[in-house]
Amino acid sequence: MNAYDFDGTVYAGDSSADFYRWCLRRYPALVRYAPRQALAALRYYAAKKGSKTEMKQVFFSFLRSVPVTDYLLKEFWDEHEKKLCAWYLRAKREDDVIISASPEFLLRPLMRRLGLQQLLASRVEPDSGRFEGLNCHGEEKVLRFRARFPEAKIECFYSDRLSDTPMARQADAAVLVKNRDAQHADFTLWPKG
Repeated sequence: MNAYDFDGTVYAGDSSADFYRWCLRRYPALVRYAPRQALAALRYYAAKKGSKTEMKQVFFSFLRSVPVTDYLLKEFWDEHEKKLCAWYLRAKREDDVIISASPEFLLRPLMRRLGLQQLLASRVEPDSGRFEGLNCHGEEKVLRFRARFPEAKIECFYSDRLSDTPMARQADAAVLVKNRDAQHADFTLWPKG
């Protein structure tokens, strides 16, 4: 099996940010969440206070004002599926594992479109933005992966971020992906150390 990060790796961009902007265009009143979102981001990134999960939970609080339905998600992916990277669409296999910090509810419909069964992602309640557990990032990705696949062997792990080094260490090989856009990417072996 191969394992892949999603945002910036399989998808050219950040699906959570794209979903937020897409919702903001449909529901302009969501702008009222912006001050709290900005304050949470400043607190986490600049002041180094709080956890990434707490910061992202504030970010996703906008979901309280969005009627997240199957149809809404279908519309989003109808428009954004084009951001899937061509290299991945050529390489994908049925036993791939997608492991992402993006919300599971957001990625699940796309996984069905791709014919993929294995998704590990942040468990976020679509009606409130509340996290059920930790943000699926860094070492948490390894914990989630090993909980689901305790004995699995990862042939190759792909990501665009060195913060995924804990997952890269789980694989026989790891590749750092730099997508220039959905059609063009550069690949390098994961740095040692």
